[in-house]
Amino acid sequence: MAPAFIRRLTLTNFRSYHAAQILLDRAGPVVLTGANGAGKTNLIEAISLLAPGRGLRRATMEELAFSEGDGAWAISAEIEGMLGLATLGTGIDPPAGELSTPTRKCRIDRESVGSAAAFADHLRVVWLTPAMDPLFNGPASERRRFLDRLVLAVDAQHSSRVAALERSLRSRNRLLEDAPGDSHWLDAVEHETAEVAVAVAAARAETVKRLSTALDASRGEAPEFPQAGIALEGWMEQLLPDHSALEIEDRYRALLKDNRARDAAAGRTLDGPHLSDLSVSHVSKNIPAAEASTGEQKALLIRLVLAHANLIKQMTGFAPLLLLDEVVAHLDPTRRAALYDALTSLTAQVWMTGADPVAFGEIIGRAQVFVVRGGAVEPAGAQFL
Repeated sequence: MAPAFIRRLTLTNFRSYHAAQILLDRAGPVVLTGANGAGKTNLIEAISLLAPGRGLRRATMEELAFSEGDGAWAISAEIEGMLGLATLGTGIDPPAGELSTPTRKCRIDRESVGSAAAFADHLRVVWLTPAMDPLFNGPASERRRFLDRLVLAVDAQHSSRVAALERSLRSRNRLLEDAPGDSHWLDAVEHETAEVAVAVAAARAETVKRLSTALDASRGEAPEFPQAGIALEGWMEQLLPDHSALEIEDRYRALLKDNRARDAAAGRTLDGPHLSDLSVSHVSKNIPAAEASTGEQKALLIRLVLAHANLIKQMTGFAPLLLLDEVVAHLDPTRRAALYDALTSLTAQVWMTGADPVAFGEIIGRAQVFVVRGGAVEPAGAQFL
């Protein structure tokens, strides 16, 4: 199976970069090293915007612009992708006025496409950042967002479904607040809500099922990373294996109708897949991931991301791009070596950031290494190799 990879990455007025370019001659590891605050994460954030969604920081379009520019920014990548050679581009134009809202534009081979979802035909992207470290101890909303990213990497339309569910729930909440007695409009909104809710729940459940199978299949690999167990918590998800979508839609519509008074008092919809949770466990210790040590939680997260990358490779025939931000700095030498072995086996283009080049000692001879400093990116000298 082949990797998909970037051959050339060009940034214009993006974050800390007025203009920058990286040339790569092959797939495999890419190491970005430099002082804290030099702009390493900004580079991989740019790559994350070549996937559906808002990137690894979920930033607004305005936040991505170079501080000394005119508000416009652009990212371009020449890739060897799932459909062969292609150029993917995204960015925004300068704002037309103070009250104007910038619209992100996406292009493939200089032709406009509807959204970044079209990029998924060429490239899949997976990432792991320090912001994800407290995932297992944080609120369920963060685990849902993490799960939705996993789904989105295998189903580019998932973000549209999630956004549609959020819009539908907001419409219902407004109706309950402004016109609680208008049953005609509430019936219509709840009909749509139930359809979208079941579609979102089904996509999540299918990805969790496939990822669970991938985790089981990799049980004997990289034992330095503990085996993770995953499951979806939510009544709708539990019903999906044994009931049709239409049955579950009807049940949810009835529930929404019965709970109108309760939801109106609460100011929000108190039941549905927008409140479901992703349960993760440490299999060998038979404990929830939240009860594992900090180091074990990091290792469990790496196990999940590696299994997900392998799942994408199996489903598409192409290894995804992996973006690993400051991942190796907090791993002991044994786990660091195991991670490098797992990444080599995956044969993906893996972008890794870190302030200390020593941490990459075991892989740096196989990697393309760049030094990031002062808004510039340069190939590393011989002292790194």
